[in-house]
Amino acid sequence: MLRTEQGPTYPGRIEGPQPGEDVIARRNDKKRRKPAEQHRVGRRIRAREVRVIDHTGEQLGIMDTRSAMERADALGLQLVEVNPKANPPVCKIMDYGRYKYEMAKKERDARRNQTRVEVKEVKFRPKTAGHDFDYKLRHVRRFLEDGDKVRLLVQFRGREVVHPETGRSILERVCKEVADLATVVQMPSMEGNRMNMILAPKKSRQQQGKGGGRAAAAKAEAPAKKDAPAKPNAASAPDSAAGGAG
Repeated sequence: MLRTEQGPTYPGRIEGPQPGEDVIARRNDKKRRKPAEQHRVGRRIRAREVRVIDHTGEQLGIMDTRSAMERADALGLQLVEVNPKANPPVCKIMDYGRYKYEMAKKERDARRNQTRVEVKEVKFRPKTAGHDFDYKLRHVRRFLEDGDKVRLLVQFRGREVVHPETGRSILERVCKEVADLATVVQMPSMEGNRMNMILAPKKSRQQQGKGGGRAAAAKAEAPAKKDAPAKPNAASAPDSAAGGAG
């Protein structure tokens, strides 16, 4: 058996890439590729003439692309094509690295400040009643107060599916209990052996978002603390006692 740098050779083996190896190589190349730039910068600008905006926002008019690049290089900045669809294209002299950093920061802040509405799920059974029903109902109210949607799910087992009205009565009872907090987004519907219904918080509740209930509670406690009677100052007690003795 002969061995080479590529490994052992076997009779009938075809040298070179085997079926599937080129596919794996292409996949690895795709993973290593960098995301494409959103703007053309410097020598990547294809137009011969461009409308130039200075780094201070001043309009410099139409210039030769090479001259605009030399002007940007003299300032230690880059010439960036900001509107390629215009005729001629509009370019701006800027610090492109700083521009990308600020744009990424704005996107992160927008995602952080965006209100995320989650869909919580609460399961019931056709025979759910008493303490178990009240326990699940408290969860539904808490989710709605936090600004989340709630999927009510009634799970049927065996021959219980023959009587869907029992599950519908459970859902109608929940809707009556949370009528002050929620509106019905999806009416009860059967999917196999399950009955689903989706509730959404009312707009006033949804605008408050996460933690709105806690903030309101803290705001309500503030006047109570403010109206509490002030304790007598210990330092003034001896003076008052001395005045009474005199």
